[in-house]
Amino acid sequence: MARLSHLNPDGVPSNPAFSQAVLVSDATRIVYVGGQNGIGPDGTIVDGTRAQTVQALRNLEMVLAAAGSTFERVVKWNVLVVANASLADAVAAFDDVWDGRAEPPAITVAVVAALANPRFEVEIDAVAIADEEG
Repeated sequence: MARLSHLNPDGVPSNPAFSQAVLVSDATRIVYVGGQNGIGPDGTIVDGTRAQTVQALRNLEMVLAAAGSTFERVVKWNVLVVANASLADAVAAFDDVWDGRAEPPAITVAVVAALANPRFEVEIDAVAIADEEG
């Protein structure tokens, strides 16, 4: 099984919401999950930043499971939030879904002008370790 080491070295700001880096040792399988949006199982876009963030994370969780991984094995999140969307709602939704499951991965949050569909407010991708066959 691959080993994760969460790095928060002295001299770099520390934050309980993210790790500065995550070192993966002895990894044999890595899954790169493409950007997920707030699209429900029926193909409709859910309304609101918080709901879209929750749905994007649920979609990511299902993709990770298909690859033999979990949220706890994510080493990096990239979160894109549209400029007119509520960043506070996106963060709150992350807290709702993550709920202290494990040490947080490294994370990048960017505020962008737009996403592929004008109704999308949030897009999240991930890099994770997959320890089992999916």
